[in-house]
Amino acid sequence: MTADIPGAVEAHNESRPASAPTGRRLRWNKVPEVTAYFWVIKILCTTVGETAADLLNEKLGLGLTGVSLLMSVFLVAVLVAQFRTRAYRPGVYWLAVALISIVGTLISDNLTDNLGVPLETSTIAFAVALVVVFVAWYRSERTLSIHHVDTTRRESFYWLAVLFTFALGTAAGDLVAERMDLGYWVSAGLFALAIAAVAVAHFALGLDAVWSFWIAYILTRPLGASVGDYLSQPTSDGGLGLGTVITSVLFLTVVLGLVVFLTVTRRDVSDPERLTSRAS
Repeated sequence: MTADIPGAVEAHNESRPASAPTGRRLRWNKVPEVTAYFWVIKILCTTVGETAADLLNEKLGLGLTGVSLLMSVFLVAVLVAQFRTRAYRPGVYWLAVALISIVGTLISDNLTDNLGVPLETSTIAFAVALVVVFVAWYRSERTLSIHHVDTTRRESFYWLAVLFTFALGTAAGDLVAERMDLGYWVSAGLFALAIAAVAVAHFALGLDAVWSFWIAYILTRPLGASVGDYLSQPTSDGGLGLGTVITSVLFLTVVLGLVVFLTVTRRDVSDPERLTSRAS
C-alpha cells in the first residue's frame, strides 16, 4: 500500500530537532513502504551489487581486500547520512542498499577467494549471524516488523539484518549456481520459484507477513545476482556476455530513474497516522 504525505507535513518533520533519544519513537518510519516498487528496486540493487563488485575488483587494481575496504568506507558514510535523516529519503536509503549489496558480495567473495572458506561454511555462518540479529532484535523490540523502524536502535537492527541477508544471499547463490553446477539462468529460475512459493504461502496459506518479508528479502539477493551474472558473464561461461560495465550502467540507470520517480511522487512513503494503528 502507498500513501502521499503533503509537503507541509514533510516540512514540519524536517523542522524537528536533529536528535532524539534512542528509545523514543519518532513519528516517521525510516524505511519505504513495501510496494511493487520496493521489490523491483531491491532486485535491481542486488544485480548491481553483483556486477559492480566484479567491475570494481577488475578495474581499480586494489585487489579484493582493497576494494572491500574502500566500499566499506563509502557504506559507513552513507549509513551515517541515513541515520541522521529524520524520515525516509529514497535517494539516501537506496544508495545505502546498493552499497550494502556491493559490500555484502565482497565480504562473501573475500571469505571464499582470499581465505578459502567453503561456500557451505560461509552460508551457514551468515545464516547463524542473521538469526542472532533477529533474536536480539526481537528480544529488544518484541517485533521484527519494518513498519515502525523509527528509533535508532530499531534502525541499527534493520541495517544489520539487511547486511547479513545480502552476505547470506551471495554465499547461498554462489553455492547453488557454482557448486551445484546449475548455471545462472536455471539458478535465477529456481530462486524466482522459491519467492513465488513464499508469496503463495503468505497470501493463500497465511504465512506470517514479517517472516514472509524477510524470507523473500533473502531470496531476492541470489535471484538478482544470478540475473546479473547471466547478463554480464561471457557466453563461454553460460552468460550473455554483456560485460560488467554495460550491465552495471544499465541497472543503475533504471534504479536512478525509479528513485527519482519515487522522490517526486512519494508513492512508497508510509502514512504515519495509518501506521500508528498497526502492531509495533
